[in-house]
Amino acid sequence: MSKLWAGRTSGVTDKVADDFNSSIHFDHRMYQEDIKGSMAHAMMLGAQGIILKEEADTLIQGLEEILADLNSGALSFDFSCEDIHMFVEKVLTERLGDVGKKLHTARSRNDQVALDLRMYLKNQVNQIVTKIKALTEAIVNKAEEYKTAIMPGYTHLQRAQPVTFGHQLLAYCMMLLRDIDRFTDCYKRMNVSPIGSCALAGTTYPTNRELEANALGFDGVTQNSMDGVSDRDFVVETVSCCSLTMAHLSRFAEELILWTSWEFSFVELSDAYTTGSSIMPQKKNSDMAELIRGKTGRVYGDLMAILTVLKGLPLAYNKDMQEDKECVFDAVDTLNACLDVCIPMVATMRAKTENMAAAAKKGFINATDLADYLTKKGIPFRTAYKITGSIVGDCIKQGKILEDLTLAEYKAYDPTFEEDLFTAIDMVTCVNKRESVGGPAASQVEKQIAYVRSKL
Repeated sequence: MSKLWAGRTSGVTDKVADDFNSSIHFDHRMYQEDIKGSMAHAMMLGAQGIILKEEADTLIQGLEEILADLNSGALSFDFSCEDIHMFVEKVLTERLGDVGKKLHTARSRNDQVALDLRMYLKNQVNQIVTKIKALTEAIVNKAEEYKTAIMPGYTHLQRAQPVTFGHQLLAYCMMLLRDIDRFTDCYKRMNVSPIGSCALAGTTYPTNRELEANALGFDGVTQNSMDGVSDRDFVVETVSCCSLTMAHLSRFAEELILWTSWEFSFVELSDAYTTGSSIMPQKKNSDMAELIRGKTGRVYGDLMAILTVLKGLPLAYNKDMQEDKECVFDAVDTLNACLDVCIPMVATMRAKTENMAAAAKKGFINATDLADYLTKKGIPFRTAYKITGSIVGDCIKQGKILEDLTLAEYKAYDPTFEEDLFTAIDMVTCVNKRESVGGPAASQVEKQIAYVRSKL
């Protein structure tokens, strides 16, 4: 089949070259954006007198019918076409004749594809932000439910200091709120229209770029025609935002995997989001969390791919830029899929608070509070640290915890100890004394919950 760009060449390419060059098998997903963009373009051409108003109306009606037929399934994609733009123009010309051939006046596929991709990713970013908000809400609901459930906080995967499960969950809310901000900021730079840049040097026709941009919901237009067709910063930003959100989901997934293991047994996930073993009947595997953790790598790969495509690429449009779509499509698809499974998985999980509390008692995580007790009695911190370290070491040898020692045994280490030390090292006290901003005390956790909800 001869191509619409036939003229300088015969328009006939080898089948292998055709398949290699074609993008319709992945860019057909932008058909709605392509058709809506073409409708706005036809409207602008008619409004500016570049084509007759009646011709513009005919084009718009024809495009509306193609969109309706694709949506209903009455029209199928022709994958022998080079790309979605050629497909739509081919069908339009078949239906309208010579009027259909006027649609491409004062534009190029270079600015057309840049327009389609911006429109498509704007929709995707909005969808992703909505899902991140839903996940954040699911997590903050659990944080409120377990705001007083004491558990060990960890550094180096070693029990460190007492916190609450609610406090730990809220850390992920803060990450996700930053992700929302990043996507929202990315959207702002994406929301300018490149259409009218044409191939690279604009056009001699009296176009109205602002009219067309406004009709499509853009805030403005690109200010340099070469940049308009060659800019893919918005693709990099989108994939970068996806990558960082996936990093946060992966960290959360890793903790869920640890918490659901027999070794921790802090959390139980719903059967709906776990699998069993084909040979070991006792197994309940956190496969959804593991897949989220694993899929993070492919999104990182998408980011490296688009950065490499753009590295050293001369102005303006080059065919290399066709490689932007598969990586950004994969990144948004992967993130969407991970959010879709993560939201209900979190909403249905259950904390085993008794196991968390038991673990908190066994790791000497109130040792810092014991040292602080001495410091507040006037003993220098380093001296208090050494005394407490000696007490912990002896407890380990004797198989005891700090709460097991008598006041007399404590006084043998230092006469400063009094009966009030047992209140000071009680886990509830240890948590609720940490009232510094952002801390795990119930009063602070409630403020963090209120903050997250206000942002949502």
